[in-house]
Amino acid sequence: MCGIFAYLNYRVPRTRKEIFTTLVKGLQRLEYRGYDSAGVAVDCAGKDDKGSISLFKKKGKVKALDEELYKNDSLDLDLELDTHFGIAHTRWATHGEPSAVNSHPQRSDKNNEFVVIHNGIITNYKELKKYLVSKGYEFESETDTEVIPKLIKYLYDNRESDYVSFSTLVERVIQQLEGAFALVFKSIHFPGEAIATRRGSPLLIGVRSQYKLSTEQIPIQYKSGDSRRDIKNKNYINKVDSSNALHSVHDRMAVEFYFASDASAIIEHTNKVMYLEDDDIAAVAEGKLSVHRMSRSAGEDPVRVIQTLQMELQQIMKGNFKAFMQKEIFEQPESVFNTMRGRICFETNRVVLGGLKDHLKEIKRCRRLIIIGCGTSFHAGVATRQILEELTELPVMVELASDFLDRTTPVYRDDVCFFISQSGETADTLMALRYCKERGALTVGVTNTVGSSISRDTDCGVHINAGPEIGVASTKAYTSQFVSMVMFGLMMSEDRLSLQKRRQEIINSLLKLPEMIKEVLALDQKIKSIADELYQQRSLLVMGRGYHYATCLEGALKIKEITYMHSEGILAGELKHGPLALIDHHMPVIMVIMRDSCYTKCNNALQQVTARQGRPIILCCQDDPEISKMAYKTIELPHTVDCLQGILCVIPLQLMSFHLAVLRGYDVDCPRNLAKSVTVE
Repeated sequence: MCGIFAYLNYRVPRTRKEIFTTLVKGLQRLEYRGYDSAGVAVDCAGKDDKGSISLFKKKGKVKALDEELYKNDSLDLDLELDTHFGIAHTRWATHGEPSAVNSHPQRSDKNNEFVVIHNGIITNYKELKKYLVSKGYEFESETDTEVIPKLIKYLYDNRESDYVSFSTLVERVIQQLEGAFALVFKSIHFPGEAIATRRGSPLLIGVRSQYKLSTEQIPIQYKSGDSRRDIKNKNYINKVDSSNALHSVHDRMAVEFYFASDASAIIEHTNKVMYLEDDDIAAVAEGKLSVHRMSRSAGEDPVRVIQTLQMELQQIMKGNFKAFMQKEIFEQPESVFNTMRGRICFETNRVVLGGLKDHLKEIKRCRRLIIIGCGTSFHAGVATRQILEELTELPVMVELASDFLDRTTPVYRDDVCFFISQSGETADTLMALRYCKERGALTVGVTNTVGSSISRDTDCGVHINAGPEIGVASTKAYTSQFVSMVMFGLMMSEDRLSLQKRRQEIINSLLKLPEMIKEVLALDQKIKSIADELYQQRSLLVMGRGYHYATCLEGALKIKEITYMHSEGILAGELKHGPLALIDHHMPVIMVIMRDSCYTKCNNALQQVTARQGRPIILCCQDDPEISKMAYKTIELPHTVDCLQGILCVIPLQLMSFHLAVLRGYDVDCPRNLAKSVTVE
């Protein structure tokens, strides 16, 4: 949830002002992840004196930190540094309130001998802190992170010989840490050196060389003994630049390294990146990058590759839109098309998901499907459960990852478990993935982020290809996850004669889906006019059933996420079992009533609402006079096959939430207390 960014220039002259600018821009690219404070650490001495580090930390926005950097008259901003390492961080408070002292980088002592930035949570920090306090170390923050620089200083102060390498110290530190972390270290004792490591939180390194890379030609290597961990079956992961296979990078005359928790912070500098895996320790010294595993045995150094990011800078820019969320809502005709592109042949009605095809026989032999996710990703599972049960003729469980783990749910070797996550780094979902792998289930990742932990750790999977999503409230990722799961059902049912008519109906509707989404987006001004009437309300109910229960859950989530208005998604069949008590003339109610198998039942719920003086706003099919005459307002949508109608119905609710947030004066892209990538429990 926190944002890590660091920059090392080796024999690439940069002024201190340019270094500050690079660090601050990197943090600004990570602002969408959510944060409440920010900080940087840089060398404060002159060109030849590397003996001290300056920390700048500020509560609030990165802009406030940027202004703080230029207030310090003691730093020569025009000084040119051939080699320098600076680290930066945006913090989302977990231990201790948002404040400058609790911000990162955290330091080892008042001389800033060691400083560190951290994403994640250290679960045994209390025990470590108690030990370090007994050794005379003083703590100044409330954070769990502060034990890390204190611990590395303790190890440095008590080293057995005069020389110990920086990476050795870091390895000894992380051997003592429990929990999840991505860490980047800087020290006055190791000037110009950088150490980065991770366990359970994402971290990648971008490389930009002034000269042609000199690398050993080594192929990708996965854990031994795992027959499924074959690169041929990982083609839903990013295209690998095999010419840059990496064990250790040597002979760089001039090079720049970028460390980040998210590729969006690096893409403007380079598209060549290396993703670290759990317990990797990456070290940069004298312009050379090397990676080894914690407590490695002889000959077991890992092989990592430089990958080429399939992302462009303009994809993470707002363009002419007011907010990233608005841009991403309006990108859905293209994002849905990109999810289907190359996977559905509309001439032959063939659906092929490349990341799953080698495991299709095994999936067809399974006894049940388990879909696991959090928030919006969970709703994508709920939205597609009914059609998956119909097309696969298998029982389908949809589970919230946290609840799934709390119950220690039975999982068997003949289960297939889907893990849906936009970021691919969601902590609860990752823990559920490891739980299922330990029990021998086949694991399938459905993610939007190339190189993410879920995409690497699952046996196979689907990259939804929705493009970068910056807004915290997920929109286009939801519809692409929805389409991806429907495509999986179509792929599973290809050889079932009894389902061919149904498959044909769905495939024909998928072909028309992008144009239908454009029709829905054309209703934006009408939706805004309804938002004008609702934005001062304190509560809102969203009601439907069947395929649209998930639509109601997702629509209500979007509203509460960014408008801070209480909203609740209600299964219309449960109306008489409690929620009906809330209905009166003042309670806003949005109902989803489309012409499908639940039309009559939803109509009955509508009668109950209007009989209590409710004023329902109804999402309905075009030319439905029966519904229109009972509605306070209607949003008429194009009609498509029942299992895809939820995609068209959720978009007005996304737009509604956007307009409500704007009218209420809130930051649409960065709602309070929330983060884009939830990497802590």
